[in-house]
Amino acid sequence: MLVSTSLLIILSAGLASQLLAWWARLPAIVFLIASGIILGPVTGVINIDLPPLELAELIGFGVAIILFEGGMDLKLGELKSAGNGIGRLTILGAPLAWLFGSMAAHYLAGLSWPVACVLGAILVVTGPTVILPILKQARLNKESSSLLKWEGIVNDPVGVLLAVLTFEYFTTADAGLTQTLIGLGSSVAAAIVLGGLGGWLTGWFYRRGWVPEHLKPPILMVLVLIMYWLSNIVHHEAGLLSVTLMGVVVGNMDLIEREDLQRFKRNLTVVLLSILFIVIPTQLQLSHLTLIDWRVMLFVIAILVVVRPLTVGLATLGAPMRKEDKLMLAWIAPRGIVAAATAGIFGPALVSSGYQDAEKLLPIVFLVIIVTVLVHGLSISRLARRLGLAAENANGLMIIGVSPWTRAFAQALKKLKVSILIVDGNYHNLKAARMEGLEVYYGEILSKHAEHTLDINHLNQILCATDKDFYNALVCKVQGRHFGHHRSFQLAIHDVESSKESKQMALQRRGKVAFDTKANFEFLQQKLDEGWIIQTTKLSDSFGLDQLKSQMGTLSQDWLLLGSVSASGGLRLFSTEQSFSPEAGWTLLYFGPEPQNKIEAKKASQKENVNEAKES
Repeated sequence: MLVSTSLLIILSAGLASQLLAWWARLPAIVFLIASGIILGPVTGVINIDLPPLELAELIGFGVAIILFEGGMDLKLGELKSAGNGIGRLTILGAPLAWLFGSMAAHYLAGLSWPVACVLGAILVVTGPTVILPILKQARLNKESSSLLKWEGIVNDPVGVLLAVLTFEYFTTADAGLTQTLIGLGSSVAAAIVLGGLGGWLTGWFYRRGWVPEHLKPPILMVLVLIMYWLSNIVHHEAGLLSVTLMGVVVGNMDLIEREDLQRFKRNLTVVLLSILFIVIPTQLQLSHLTLIDWRVMLFVIAILVVVRPLTVGLATLGAPMRKEDKLMLAWIAPRGIVAAATAGIFGPALVSSGYQDAEKLLPIVFLVIIVTVLVHGLSISRLARRLGLAAENANGLMIIGVSPWTRAFAQALKKLKVSILIVDGNYHNLKAARMEGLEVYYGEILSKHAEHTLDINHLNQILCATDKDFYNALVCKVQGRHFGHHRSFQLAIHDVESSKESKQMALQRRGKVAFDTKANFEFLQQKLDEGWIIQTTKLSDSFGLDQLKSQMGTLSQDWLLLGSVSASGGLRLFSTEQSFSPEAGWTLLYFGPEPQNKIEAKKASQKENVNEAKES
């Protein structure tokens, strides 16, 4: 088969697996590995005809970019919320996991000590490529999520480094403790000099405009690969530690183009994961699957229920951490691409060095990956809810800007049991909202403080409702990456109808227009002053949206449709730029004049109160 055809099949199968996993709401890695096994050892459709060393080097390049992207996602500000647990999990947790994992591999799986020690080091990693999607699925709070994310990204290169040093100790004739310590020191030095300093210099050049904007993302990708290659020259496999540190440095340098760089790397990572998780399983042969016996299964169970809990328990002993976080950490530890790639490199190398039982290394690691991803991915949401670590259900609205109208809208949604958070940078403006019992956040939504501390996992839509059109547009574009651009709304831009379409703000530069093109800040406030109120009505089979329109008059002129709450409690804002088809059982929210019968009843009640006061 032609190389181009094989590449096309790998890309198609990889991305199709990711899409299928998204539809099924399961971790993508399970579908990717299954596709790789089917296309490789089962059917033989994909046959990578490359020497093992060359294939390992290509896999290493892909893993380097993935680890760099993970490092960029680590914000040092999150360390405050994660607390001392991070240091315990990375400094103490890694060697403990290595020790207990090696003992289990030797005594339970029956592997020789050299192979068991290498396997124990490989399984130190907890896989950011799988833990991050699982965290999104579970919707953990920020503190618990930070602990798992930091551990996963930091321990990946640490586990690889341990595996390298262990491998060299058992396969190199002149290797000893001193030589191993020298290798560890050279790897750390390479990471600090090439990764840390290289990342800082990259950001320094970018800040000064010495690189054109359109070349910054691809040049950064090449620089990552160069740093990886140079670090590996200093010490074998030190490159993964270097690129991780480089990612942390670049990600925390407050570069203006950081979001663009991260978006480029994230898209590239999705493609690389799709390729690697198809390619690596193709190295398996059907004969490898027969090596999995009851002892291997016992070892996998021990990794889940003994090694991980014991590691976390001892590493966090006496640490100022919540008991619930410790329990969560003791259970959740899925393995990912780095474990698979490392096993693919060291398995054949150990066999060629005379350790025949190393044939089991790759199938055991794949079994651990599949079991941990499935078991942890399917159980984390339920466990998080039981421990009280999960955010509320994602059914809420963040409102940017306090005004009499947004307060009235928030109160109407609160009565329908929809979560509301009002954000404003003016403390005085928030006073009335707080007095009314609404949840508020005082501060700038685009600030670092909000990024690191504000937990918005329970919210799934945003409405920017300040009197500043361009600020609303900016917030919608920034926050749209979290909420989804189809759930990011802003009030209508002033005079949008009188402007020519070609002169209006492009959709790509703003959020969706909420409610109607007339519903700008001044219009809503004016109608509120004229006596319009926010009202609700429940639809039925006999009374739908058409009946409400005939009752209220011309839409957008005599009244405004604001949105709906479904029978299951889901909020959906109305926009003329999106389709809207409410069903029976939904509750509609609309803004319009108070019905005449209610006005007359209110007047009668007021008159009765006056008469009672006179009589008394």
